Amino acid sequence: MELRQGTDDALERLDELSHVVEALVFGADEPVHAERVAEVYAEIRGVSRPSVDEVETAVTVLNQAYEASGHSIRVFKWAEGFRMATIPEVAPFLKAFLDSRKSRKLSRSLLETLAVVAYRQPVTKPEVDFVRGVDSDYALRKLMELDMIDVVGRSDAVGRPLLYGTTTTFLEKFGLDRLDTLPNLREVEDLLSDPAFNHEKARLLLRESLFDVQPEDQKEESAMSPEGVTAAGLEPGEAVHESDTDGASSANGDGRNGAS
Repeated sequence: MELRQGTDDALERLDELSHVVEALVFGADEPVHAERVAEVYAEIRGVSRPSVDEVETAVTVLNQAYEASGHSIRVFKWAEGFRMATIPEVAPFLKAFLDSRKSRKLSRSLLETLAVVAYRQPVTKPEVDFVRGVDSDYALRKLMELDMIDVVGRSDAVGRPLLYGTTTTFLEKFGLDRLDTLPNLREVEDLLSDPAFNHEKARLLLRESLFDVQPEDQKEESAMSPEGVTAAGLEPGEAVHESDTDGASSANGDGRNGAS
């Protein structure tokens, strides 16, 4: 009888914890860490803090309930925390509803600079310049303004230049849990050489050329050096960028479709 009572209590606690996770993740405007969920639960209930494993189990139970009832939302683990978002299957509907063409996007040069920082961090500006083949001062400043990268220290090299690394905002915007979940360069090369990928890319480019008209001040101006593009994981001669030295173009930020 006591064993049955203990099991019932554990299930009741798990069910309540699932509701708490759902409420906190729904109400937050940033990823909620498991430790924070446990802290809030313990504070309100006046009991010992649930373990991280208990919180993650509660998330699993919550997602199973969403799936069983046919809901289009799930609780995903992003930036080492939990975030509520829609499932990939409904992304096309969201894009049509929100008109993604009006959403703010990162320019090509900002994406290239961000890729170099993400894969080589901690990295200095001279190292970023060497990989891209152009001065990256403007791109680095804009990425810092967007909170995608930040200064993480100083190099031991002569002059002790600043070291740059990505932020939790970068993880959140790209739907990543940790940096080690980034695709490695071999996976990127395999993707770029996939005929299906090239077909889809061509289709999207055609659609943009038919329906999208970029403002004059957002058009890309000059081609990157082939070696810089290749090092950043892109095809030679494919990427273009705005003038980094004079900051002629305005930077755009990108978010993940479906986030609440």
